[in-house]
Amino acid sequence: MHDHASHTPTTAAPAADPRRRLILLSLALSVVMLVGKLSSYFLTHSVALLSDAAESVVHGVATGLAAFSFWYAAQPADPRHPYGHGRIAYFSAGFEGALVFSAAIVVLWQGIVGLLRPQPLSHLGVGVAISIALMTINLILGLSLIRVGRKHHSVVLVANGTHVLSDVWTTAAALVGILLVMATGLQWLDGLAAVVLGAVILIGGLRLMREAAGGLMDEADPGLIERVVAPLQDAVRDGRISAFHQLRCRQVNDTVLVEVHMLLPGELPLDSAHARVTSVEQSLLAAFAPRPFFVTTHIEPLDHERAHPGGHENPLDPLTPHTTRNLPLTSQPT
Repeated sequence: MHDHASHTPTTAAPAADPRRRLILLSLALSVVMLVGKLSSYFLTHSVALLSDAAESVVHGVATGLAAFSFWYAAQPADPRHPYGHGRIAYFSAGFEGALVFSAAIVVLWQGIVGLLRPQPLSHLGVGVAISIALMTINLILGLSLIRVGRKHHSVVLVANGTHVLSDVWTTAAALVGILLVMATGLQWLDGLAAVVLGAVILIGGLRLMREAAGGLMDEADPGLIERVVAPLQDAVRDGRISAFHQLRCRQVNDTVLVEVHMLLPGELPLDSAHARVTSVEQSLLAAFAPRPFFVTTHIEPLDHERAHPGGHENPLDPLTPHTTRNLPLTSQPT
């Protein structure tokens, strides 16, 4: 068994990390959003804007959790957590999704009440102006969080950015309802807007919880599999290894972990076999740089059946050509 891990140097001080700056900015702006939206509600008495403010309460709590999770996930491995702390990102994303889901229920309820008992609205022009300004800020923030989160493979940032964009949608729906009330004089349209935005928030919360569950369950990522398989196939084609199988790979937040058995000629000296496998590991590291990357390899002789006459104790090889759609995971040398 051979194990190798990347040791990518940190190129920037923690304070200069754009992920850290963004998550702290998101936390600060969540307070600004809540104050602004509550001000809009007290000015207008709009149930749609009240629902929008209720969603912002949830968003503030979720952003605080996201900031903590971002810090905790960056802590190095220790004796109690030998694989590091990155998996908290999925707990954070799942909890944030649950909070979004809860907010959606509240918003839907407020919308139904507004439909059944519409209330007179006031100072709509000022409320609309405040809401448009807040929505614009949130739109820029949400897109930035998702862009940087995807660039750095940060589950926490992507989840928080998704939540911020859901906040944009709630504000937009509330504004549509208010503008329709202003244009038609029909007060119940305010409640209808709250119901619509509640449904939008509900879908977003369910999506976040689904993605978090997939991360916690190590759900296979076809894109990740393809990136892992390509260097292995190259190694087979250039003769560094004869074949490979028993491949497993997963990512925990921004870290990639790979396990694979590599087949080599049985008569090859141990030091030569080690050098070849190390070369393949370096190719895998290069394919994922600068992300944290760990690969564990097991060397086996090419005459696999003779070496294992009774078969493997655990013959399960889940990433087969059938499940990966024509990605051959075990290749014979040409």
